[in-house]
Amino acid sequence: MSAGAARVPDVTTLSLHGTAPASTRTDVLVIGAVALDDGVRAVGPGADVAKAMGRRFVPALSTLGFTGKAGEVAKLPTGGDIRSPLLLVVGLGKAEDAAGDPAHDGALVGTEPLRRAAGVAARTVTNAASMAVALPADDPHAVRAICEGLLLGAYRFDGYRSEPKDDQPTDVVVLTSLHRSKEARAAVDRAGTVAAAVAHARDWVNTPAGDLVPAVFADQIATAVKDVAKTKVDVWDEDRLADERCGGILGVGRGSDSPPRLVHVSYEPRKPVAHLALVGKGITYDSGGLSIKTGAGLMTMKCDMGGAAAVSAAALAIARLGLPVRVSAYAALAENMPSGRATRPGDVLKIRNGTTVEVHNTDAEGRLVLADALVVAAEARPDLVVDVATLTGASMVALGIRTAALFTEDDGLRDALESAARRAGEPLWPLPIPEEMSAKVHSSHVADLRQHNPDATGGAVFAAAFLREFAGDRRWAHLDIAGPAFNTAEPYGYTPRGGTGTAVRALVRLAEDLAAGVTV
Repeated sequence: MSAGAARVPDVTTLSLHGTAPASTRTDVLVIGAVALDDGVRAVGPGADVAKAMGRRFVPALSTLGFTGKAGEVAKLPTGGDIRSPLLLVVGLGKAEDAAGDPAHDGALVGTEPLRRAAGVAARTVTNAASMAVALPADDPHAVRAICEGLLLGAYRFDGYRSEPKDDQPTDVVVLTSLHRSKEARAAVDRAGTVAAAVAHARDWVNTPAGDLVPAVFADQIATAVKDVAKTKVDVWDEDRLADERCGGILGVGRGSDSPPRLVHVSYEPRKPVAHLALVGKGITYDSGGLSIKTGAGLMTMKCDMGGAAAVSAAALAIARLGLPVRVSAYAALAENMPSGRATRPGDVLKIRNGTTVEVHNTDAEGRLVLADALVVAAEARPDLVVDVATLTGASMVALGIRTAALFTEDDGLRDALESAARRAGEPLWPLPIPEEMSAKVHSSHVADLRQHNPDATGGAVFAAAFLREFAGDRRWAHLDIAGPAFNTAEPYGYTPRGGTGTAVRALVRLAEDLAAGVTV
């Protein structure tokens, strides 16, 4: 894949139409069904399609073993009962009152099930020129969720294949009574902007590490910024990093032949209502350094820059949306490699703010590059600082691979991030930073701080306590996305195998909330 060649999801056109689903001429018609205690039920516009299909609709689904479970798919030939020759029924999960979804309150199906169902449809439909989607799209929030799901589910990373597939629909319509609504059309535009940003982050994460060394990654971020209004980029190379006393980034990157970078993307709208700083870990490849990983552990370590990809893509999306929120995004980029120049366990590094750190494990490098970046971010005096990092395996032990860990001692910021992430479909779970961890962080006998915890307990918590030392007096939160950033299993919902682009949508939602005047 050529430098800067991030791909937009493979949907040529995505539009809203108001035609009745049963009379829509399309290659494939998609409807949704919910699971009930006594069977399944088509919902929204799909109910009219089920009626048009007649008495054979439910028995046909039963014969195929379809129960309405989330992620299930059933393909039914329509036999001329409706104008589409093929009906795709997608499971929406158990019917529920979505009172827990503030954006879709009182609905039978929440926005996230709709987003996932649309993603399943986008992944399932191939060898068809057109597709019409008749999921419940009765408000702009549902329209946005469906469009996001379609775009995210259509994503493919095939730039390295000798013969990329070209078998997805080129004409996709969402059927809704809101097709003439300005709010619904704006929702489509927002979905497109956000999905493109997620695709950009996914492309960066999926690119082989040999093709995305720190200097190349920095150039690609700078290229992405060029066409975005009111944004600019500043890149610190290894000489500038030395002048700026960024010993953490330099210490991690000195074992590699590809020197480190710190990339600052800034978006400055007129009359901003808030200043949001985003900091991302960008280890373009993590061998573990001299504390080298196992062979199996090395295979997916191109993904260790997922935090930097997320904050850079989110900053671009916020700028493209024109939100009145000033954004300062910092991507701390380094390649962690073993060599005669590499940092050793026992070495002491000095961070930009003068704090000295004793290195105990060179495979806990992310916190070192984040330390410098957090100090730089805090110097800009933002209202909020959020760092994003594929930081610890311990977070996956605690929360699994689909939920990110959230650390902050600021109740308002915690609630705002949880709410934004839930509505975006990117779950976070708050974990504490116990005071005893502060003593461990300060337990070095030769430096101000110890870089790695002295025992096998609380790895993610220790890392958060370490990062807290560099946020200064700013309102700060840390997202450990080690689990959900890279999917090594089969695709699900709108999530592909490989890079997921996680945290992009949550950060954009947070900025949208700030722009809307939500108190944080």
